[in-house]
Amino acid sequence: MNTISASIITIGDELLIGQVIDTNSAWMAQALNKIGIPIHRRIAVGDKWDEIWQALDQESALSTLIFITGGLGPTSDDITKPLLCKYFGGKLVLHQPTLQHVEYLFEHVFKRGLPLSERNIKQAEVPDNCTIIKNELGTAPGMLFEKNGCLFFSLPGVPHEMQGLMQNEIIPLLQQRFTLGSIEHRTLLTAGIGESMLAERLVEFEKSLPKNLSLAYLPNYGMVRLRLTLNGENATEVNATINTYFENLKALVADVMITDKDEPLEAVVGRILLEQKKTIGTAESCTGGYISHLITSIPGSSSYYEGSIISYSYDIKEKVLHVNKQTLEKYGAVSEEVVREMVQNAQEMLHTDYAIAVSGIMGPGGATPDKPVGTVWMAVSGNHKIITKKMHFRFNRQRNIQLTAANALLLLIQLMNDKN
Repeated sequence: MNTISASIITIGDELLIGQVIDTNSAWMAQALNKIGIPIHRRIAVGDKWDEIWQALDQESALSTLIFITGGLGPTSDDITKPLLCKYFGGKLVLHQPTLQHVEYLFEHVFKRGLPLSERNIKQAEVPDNCTIIKNELGTAPGMLFEKNGCLFFSLPGVPHEMQGLMQNEIIPLLQQRFTLGSIEHRTLLTAGIGESMLAERLVEFEKSLPKNLSLAYLPNYGMVRLRLTLNGENATEVNATINTYFENLKALVADVMITDKDEPLEAVVGRILLEQKKTIGTAESCTGGYISHLITSIPGSSSYYEGSIISYSYDIKEKVLHVNKQTLEKYGAVSEEVVREMVQNAQEMLHTDYAIAVSGIMGPGGATPDKPVGTVWMAVSGNHKIITKKMHFRFNRQRNIQLTAANALLLLIQLMNDKN
């Protein structure tokens, strides 16, 4: 059985204070998992010498592969390279091929028109006991060290640079050097049933799972993802086994399953629209275009997405979206009557097969005694139907917007799949 495992260390004070979100370790974990390398731990440390050193000691005692990102820039707070030099007992030397690459970037790519500064030249200094991994997309090279049977990969923190090095250099190296096992995941999404009720339904299924096959419950936005994970040596056997159990799982939750793929709701919407050869538009108030953003984040959405009317104010609802003034005055913008008119008018004006409309109070202000913060009315239309739904969310503004969008998309999926 494959005993190789990896640890990922991300470096930077900006990660610890939340100024920058760590997307690098998530991307790396997924990329390594796909080639059969399990992740032992992901940790973030600040720009502090002792903490980085301690993290290297701790992770190399537990994992055979250590991936480090960040701290390779030209400024004084980037201490990773000199630290690694001392940690592995080397000395910094000027690497001529890297210097030539830096010169090429500044002259032909960045087109600065200025001589290299001392800081720029220092980017080409590397420990003399490492293997250089050329960074085609940036000035800081990747570095590979070996110590006590462990491989240490130091990579730049710029996401697209790190990803290029991983895809083009490091993953092929690992596949060539090690006999890797297989890790497979299968994921489906359910809605309309809570995590505890799902668990009750799947008690016997979980008892039937072999030791190396696990089921995870991942609740979010009022829905629950179910993920099966199987580790094994033979990829063919792993795939056959997990597929069998996944089919059994799908049968057990068929009545509440939204998709049997690991994909967001907006991708589900896009796939159904493409299959049906139909189009969609939106009329958004409280979400301010967020639903449209999600829909258009999917490649190929221009084939089915027509546009949106962001009717945030009463005036735009009335004069642009043509919501009846009397409806607005009598029921208020956050009402079933208004979203019904919004969705119907949007579908007609945008000439689409389906439409979504939402209106609500995202907070922290704007509440009334009968309409507290988090009150949302949503409507979807299509197939000669209009379905409306009232929701009550209880979170902060951003979370309420996200929940509104997710539930509106879910309501649309239910309408699109309704064959009656």
